[in-house]
Amino acid sequence: MNTCNMKNHFYLLALTIVLNGEAHAQEGGLKAAMTTTTNGAVQGTVEVSGIRSFKGIPYATPPVGPLRFKAPQPALDWTGVRQTKAFGPRAMQLPIYSDMKFRSDGVSEDCLYLNVWTPATTMGAKLPVLVYFYGGGFVSGDGSEYRYDGESMAKRGIVAVTVNYRLGIFGFMAHPELTKESEHHFSGNYGLLDQHMALEWVQQNIAAFGGDPGKVTIAGESAGSISVSAQMASPLSKGLFTGVIGESGALVGNHQPVALATAEQTGTAIAADLGYKSIADLRAMPAADLMEAVKRAHFPIVIDGYFLPESPEDIFSKGEQMKVPLLAGWNSAESNYGAILGHDAPTVDNYEASVRKMYGDKADDVLLQYKATTTAEVQQAATDLATDRFIAFCTWKWIDMATATGGMPVFRYLYGHPRPPAVDGPAPVQPVIGAAHSWEIEYALGNLHTNTVYAWTADDDKVSATMQSYFSNFIKTGNPNGKGVPEWSPMKQGISEIMVIDVHTHAEAEKHQQRYRWMEEE
Repeated sequence: MNTCNMKNHFYLLALTIVLNGEAHAQEGGLKAAMTTTTNGAVQGTVEVSGIRSFKGIPYATPPVGPLRFKAPQPALDWTGVRQTKAFGPRAMQLPIYSDMKFRSDGVSEDCLYLNVWTPATTMGAKLPVLVYFYGGGFVSGDGSEYRYDGESMAKRGIVAVTVNYRLGIFGFMAHPELTKESEHHFSGNYGLLDQHMALEWVQQNIAAFGGDPGKVTIAGESAGSISVSAQMASPLSKGLFTGVIGESGALVGNHQPVALATAEQTGTAIAADLGYKSIADLRAMPAADLMEAVKRAHFPIVIDGYFLPESPEDIFSKGEQMKVPLLAGWNSAESNYGAILGHDAPTVDNYEASVRKMYGDKADDVLLQYKATTTAEVQQAATDLATDRFIAFCTWKWIDMATATGGMPVFRYLYGHPRPPAVDGPAPVQPVIGAAHSWEIEYALGNLHTNTVYAWTADDDKVSATMQSYFSNFIKTGNPNGKGVPEWSPMKQGISEIMVIDVHTHAEAEKHQQRYRWMEEE
């Protein structure tokens, strides 16, 4: 066989293998963890549990080179069967939070990948879908983290999806030059638009994984919860999901976005500090160098006139948000009393002195709302105040506005169960009075035992089963109620019940409405 004929032979052999693989993906469906997306065929993994997982599926073109600081573009097609058995790279970020345990393939500006876990064995299963956005202050986080793993939710009959989105300067820098070049006359919010494109991908592709595009719940914690409140407010997202779960955070109250002009000034100043006169220069800078150069800079979410035509607070107040069921709440100790007292002992005198220093002539009002006459009461009152200032108030405001204007059921929780001690580690300097920020994630998603730091007990498993049941029921029906969990009533204007999730989960009347009404006026 001459060289030319050999080349033709091997080309035809390769083509046959590819075509057979694609046909198998179509025929076998999900039975062999193979299916076909709009961009091409993918092959994942059949886990020991029988759940099919597909990791590192691109949902957008890599946002690199001339696509840096631009809205995401649709993913490129591929030929053959793409192997999706390993997580893609996480977004550009520095190692900030020690509790983030990644399984991703390093850090890269090429980061727009998502992961799917499905119990379906046929593409026509039409199962409910959960799309989860990670937290991390919009500067860190990844869909590969163990605590977000979708296998446990998939075991409950749900197609679970985690999504990577751009962070920091890559995801949120606004600049006049970027606004000018945009066909929609905006800049910033690229990370939120990444999430939006992922939701569009879900609409187009989730049926191939056995999911129902007409039954999609979006969820997230902290920055992820702020994200889902923003998606709920954005007119671009209407029709892309049917329910929302928010854990600790919202883009209202004391966490509102800034005006585009303000964000553009920040971007201009940063570019000048780096010695660059144009966006072309910033796009040419190596990603790692750019990230290191701006590691102390803050890039806020923007009222950009496109993704967010107005502030979410205005959108919710007018009832122009997506009107879907909402389940949201926060943890009992989102911040520690040390955020108020610093290193001072939790005495009544120190507490009052700290409040007066922070609030000046408004201190008497604060001390009335957060009363304390003993050391124990100081610890609790200062924890409550720190929690509300940090993230509870904005979450309450979101829940309150959705209840008032949404016309759909709203379910509010307070998560109060503390973690057990670490298996091997020092005790905290200041005790946590309740459940700290992010502690509920492993419980809610059924992933306690992916975290080997803590000595989990039967009580922890009980709390996890309860919280995961509520979440699963809500994802399936838009209502958290179901067999084996306490009855949870939706919020009402005026006196309302909340669900306290703990070892002895129970409903109780809202106790602190006056605090948040007072904060609204500040």
